[in-house]
Amino acid sequence: MSNLKLGVEVVSAHTLLPKDGQGSASTFVELHFDNMKFRTTVKEKDLNPVWNETFYFNVSDPNKLSYLPLEAYVFNNTQSKSFLGKVRITSTAFVPHFDAVVLHYPLEKRGIFSHVSGELGLKVFITDDPSIKSSNPLPAIEMESSVHTNSYSTQVHAPAQQRPSFFRNLFSSNKTEPRHTFHHLPNTSQPNQQPKQPHQSSASVTHQSVNYGVDEMRAEPQARSIVRMYSGSSSQPAEYALKETSPFLGGGRIVGGRVIRADKPSSTYDLVEPMHFLFVRVVKARDLHSKDLTGGVDPFVEVRVGNYRGITKHLEKNHYPEWNVVFAFSKERLQSSSLDVVVKDKDMVKDDFVGIVRFDLNEVPTRVPPDSPLAPEWYRLGDKHGEKNRGELMLAVWIGTQADEAFPDAWHSDASSSIDSSLGSTHIRSKVYQSPRLWYVRVNVIEVQDLVVAEKTRFPDVYVKAVIGNQVLKTKPVQARTMNALWNEDLMFVASEPFEDHLFLTVEDRVAPNKDEILGKVIIPLHSIERRVDDRVFHSRWFNLQRWSSGDVEQSKKDEDKDKFASRIHLRVCLDGGYHVLDESTQYSSDLRPSAKQLWKSPIGMLELGILNVTALHPMKTRDGKGTSDTYCVAKYGHKWVRTRTIIDSLSPKYNEQYTWEVYDPATVLTVGVFDNSHLGDINGTHRDIKIGKVRIRISTLETGRVYTHSYPLLVLHPSGVKKMGELHLAIRFSCVSMMNMMYIYSRPLLPKMHYVRPLSVMQLEQLRYQAVNIVAARLNRSEPPLRREVVEYMTDANSHLWSMRRSKANFYRLMSVFNGLISVWKWFGEVCAWKTPITTVLVHVLFALLVYFPELIFPTVFLYMFLIGLWNYRFRPKYPPHMNTRISYAEAVHPDELDEEFDTFPTSRNAELVRMRYDRLRSVAGRIQTVVGDVATQEEEEREREREREREREKAGRPSQPSARRRSPPPSPLPDRRSPASADCRRSLCLAAPTSRPRPSSASASRLRLRLHPDILAPSSPSSSSAPPLASPSSFSFSLTFSSQFRAKNLELPIAIGKILCSNVDK
Repeated sequence: MSNLKLGVEVVSAHTLLPKDGQGSASTFVELHFDNMKFRTTVKEKDLNPVWNETFYFNVSDPNKLSYLPLEAYVFNNTQSKSFLGKVRITSTAFVPHFDAVVLHYPLEKRGIFSHVSGELGLKVFITDDPSIKSSNPLPAIEMESSVHTNSYSTQVHAPAQQRPSFFRNLFSSNKTEPRHTFHHLPNTSQPNQQPKQPHQSSASVTHQSVNYGVDEMRAEPQARSIVRMYSGSSSQPAEYALKETSPFLGGGRIVGGRVIRADKPSSTYDLVEPMHFLFVRVVKARDLHSKDLTGGVDPFVEVRVGNYRGITKHLEKNHYPEWNVVFAFSKERLQSSSLDVVVKDKDMVKDDFVGIVRFDLNEVPTRVPPDSPLAPEWYRLGDKHGEKNRGELMLAVWIGTQADEAFPDAWHSDASSSIDSSLGSTHIRSKVYQSPRLWYVRVNVIEVQDLVVAEKTRFPDVYVKAVIGNQVLKTKPVQARTMNALWNEDLMFVASEPFEDHLFLTVEDRVAPNKDEILGKVIIPLHSIERRVDDRVFHSRWFNLQRWSSGDVEQSKKDEDKDKFASRIHLRVCLDGGYHVLDESTQYSSDLRPSAKQLWKSPIGMLELGILNVTALHPMKTRDGKGTSDTYCVAKYGHKWVRTRTIIDSLSPKYNEQYTWEVYDPATVLTVGVFDNSHLGDINGTHRDIKIGKVRIRISTLETGRVYTHSYPLLVLHPSGVKKMGELHLAIRFSCVSMMNMMYIYSRPLLPKMHYVRPLSVMQLEQLRYQAVNIVAARLNRSEPPLRREVVEYMTDANSHLWSMRRSKANFYRLMSVFNGLISVWKWFGEVCAWKTPITTVLVHVLFALLVYFPELIFPTVFLYMFLIGLWNYRFRPKYPPHMNTRISYAEAVHPDELDEEFDTFPTSRNAELVRMRYDRLRSVAGRIQTVVGDVATQEEEEREREREREREREKAGRPSQPSARRRSPPPSPLPDRRSPASADCRRSLCLAAPTSRPRPSSASASRLRLRLHPDILAPSSPSSSSAPPLASPSSFSFSLTFSSQFRAKNLELPIAIGKILCSNVDK
């Protein structure tokens, strides 16, 4: 029985909605989980109640925990339980107790007509500590009578320490501890039925609740089956009747013989070509005889099919060896009709023959998943003449595809070469890797007090140095006039789970320019640091400074006990889980989720990738006098990295491997890279894998449900220019669960909330990204087979921040292309002003006059224009995902010296003369940029000066100053009737703001046409407007038309014509 429990700590709520008619409410919280209900105590007349009550739910089946949500309802304590809001938390927000933090969830509506406000603070965690006991809740009748005073569940405090084996046993069901049962509140109206949740009883509710958490990559939920009984006769017992079930199968739920598709799309192995392999599983042997005089045997197994041969490791002095190794031979390359499995004895001179088992390939069975694995059998070993010898070998032989579960860990015949199979198999297998979950560590160094320095006659010049792993940061030095120092400075680090490192802080005194003296130190384990998921202020702590010693940590603790040190440091240290730790290039990020799992949302779809083959590869190495390649592919999306098997000695390798990822945001990028394996036969591991090329695919450019099969050219920039290294054939499909959820994601900002509430500087982000890439590379390099550092850096664009003249030009032209639309509109307006196309100019005048008379048509016209433009451009939408554009990347016309500069190391390794030439070139480019920026600033200053001069001229003429375009206009005055004498003021208010008497600026400057219209022209007349007094100085609406001064005075005919048309309409 399982001892797994779900702990829920109801902390507090705030800004609740008053419900009792007196501006307050008597609130309590009701928790629902796995058909169990618990209630907190009632807080009378409190809109900001605080409970701090903890409840524990027994998990009846740990296998179903991943599909059970937790729901918390806030009610006002009345006879009808007035609803105040709810919170729904999915199972993936359930974390271990040491990882749990208090989260304030916004209350959700139960329906579209509900009105709620406020937040509920909960702390949800999982524990399997058997020492936690919880009593059964009171009966339902007693509960209703004691709701004002008692809680419906005994409050149990969380354990101080969690067992280290928690992660291994969190979702396991093979536990022998007894389970403590919880009785739920029965439904008195329907005692024989399961209680229904309040929000599920109404079919008219259309409000969609937010799920806090996310479903991990797993199979379809094992929902409860619906059972219907059919009895052949009324006298037959019910247990003998035929029962129809509705289980969840691969495609969805079966109801009435029909498949009801599941909400979460299921993945099928249908994006790759089926490849058949001959699988041979060598399990173990027994009772082996030896031909040595010593009687010992060092057995190993050799599997031979034609020219292919696979060998296991030899085991010394073992008559009952166990290998459990799987060999996979490509069926299309088999040149023999028989399979030989030979057991040999390892010898110094020549290996001795022990026995053989021979199979006819025509008799080998075929297995296709989801069939169960083929059971291995004992085979008697025979000699070379076919007679049976002493000894037996356990084998399993079958023919399967790459979908077989034994395929990833098998030794493949594609790796058979002159390289030893036992050595090469370590580096050729396909594997799936998980990036570590990264956190930002925020260290706020506030102050230190009571410093003790060696020289009593001087004040210390102190700073604080913080170290986590290989990351070292320092605060600014402070030269205090006392023995206290104040900084209040933040230091940011990157740490990964599990938190094995420690935070080392030392307070150092700068005695001389090159000499620092350590005054004290503090060691803080990262796993003991408080975690934060929002911008709430976390508590600060005082730490006693330990005296510096060259010994280890334990020795320093002993010294601390002997010698009490009075100095102390004031710190705020926390793990910021509300940020997304950037470990990729910003524009090519594959994951944007925050570090804290409690903030993860549900996936919006599934991405399936089929890596088919690579063709027309360039030889990357020479072997046996000919060019060849040992290639493998790496795909990265989110935290999941996949690596295909290495195809040895082939320029056209075929992989046909399929992988899946869950998609949380469509504005992410899938990256697939191709590499040449340089570690086959390299015992020291000094070689680096050679990059062949990579492909990036943005998820937002894929249509849902469509399979994209394209051959992508592998383009790599070399010092000699762009070079095509081959073509990568991929099959991609993006399946969306809900289109509404995906559109909602588009309305949200890309990064988590903390990036906007407390943003980090650009320099901080670059430094932290560099440290994050180092941590990920170091972690993946410890896997087996390792994913090398050069692979991780190439896939994440670790060096994208380095200077490149080519990238600078490309980014400049990309920026210019962004403004192409505005420039095109400006040119079109100039053509209209110049009467280049009279028909277009007349139509623009008519449209302008129409919008002046009917301003309510402005927004509909704009929206209609945008709709028509989008409808027109829909025909020309791209039919396939965009790929690398050599012209936009400015890779075709790049100068060779610029490429040499781009591939230069950092710091530079070129000679001083070449560096001086490049520095002068950079100065010239920066000078041109400086000139352009100065010209733009000068024109803006001249524009402001002309505005000031017009204001002064109007003030001298005694007229009210015209409100500037940058200032807020005063509210309009009452509207006169069109037939009143004030209509003459309307005509007089239609005027042109002529340019000042100052000399005209350069051609890049502009003049302005201002039309001042009385509001009555734009609004219909009303009976009450006739009694309004005439306005001596009516307010106006300003319409500014900006046109280039290159048209000069002759182009003033256009605004004058518009003014005449409007004045004539006013006269009429």
